[in-house]
Amino acid sequence: MTPPRVLTVAGSDSGGGAGIQADLKTMLALGVHGMSVLTAVTAQNSLGVQGVWALPAEAVRAQYRSVVDDIGVQAVKTGMLGSAELVETVAELIAGTDAPAVVDPVGVSKHGDALLADSALDAVRTRLLPAATVATPNLDEVRQLTGVQVESEGDLRRAADAVLAFGPRWVLIKGGHLAGDAVDLLTDGTAAGEYRLRAPRHDNRHTHGTGCTLASAIASGLARGLTVPEAVAAAKEYVTGAIAAGFALGAGIGPVDHGWRFSA
Repeated sequence: MTPPRVLTVAGSDSGGGAGIQADLKTMLALGVHGMSVLTAVTAQNSLGVQGVWALPAEAVRAQYRSVVDDIGVQAVKTGMLGSAELVETVAELIAGTDAPAVVDPVGVSKHGDALLADSALDAVRTRLLPAATVATPNLDEVRQLTGVQVESEGDLRRAADAVLAFGPRWVLIKGGHLAGDAVDLLTDGTAAGEYRLRAPRHDNRHTHGTGCTLASAIASGLARGLTVPEAVAAAKEYVTGAIAAGFALGAGIGPVDHGWRFSA
């Protein structure tokens, strides 16, 4: 029996903890067939990003069409896109694909390295977010895109409204950088469609790849037929376990453990 198919459109992390590598590991762990469109190659390890080389838009488009036109997809996830041209290309592709799209508007790496050109921000706002079924910005990305500074849990709804104004059907504001429990806000802008997802904060610095992993887990749930709230709740549970099992790798920040359920 053919498993559900999920396509990730993102950059490569040579250290294996984030990007395409994290996406495919997550998809395997969650029982879907992962496929990939590479947007950029990075030289990256536990200490940071040493170099980024974007692929031409025509190479990204060719990869996408090659997969979608022959194999088909039940969900698409986007990650690091880098430039305005790639953002616009990918936005056009996912808008023309009959499958839910999870947009992780990657702006900076775990180490603070810029992964999105300032000139691409407007394309994310006006082209990519309107094509998203679910957008999953963290607090830094919320500030980049909307100017809203989240200082406490009480600011999450204001941040969500600001992102929803750009057109995604749902937004998940990731509050992991706040103090206390890790609380995220999922909303479609209605009172009935608002969910707060809480998880205990684990004392583990090895969290490289958390955002990629969460977005890929949501896409995997959607591909398996879950609703957005169901997919996000399941993804939150999975990534919380992956963070708890994160391990040291190299001299800096290690990755979350994508296979934690297999070794539990």
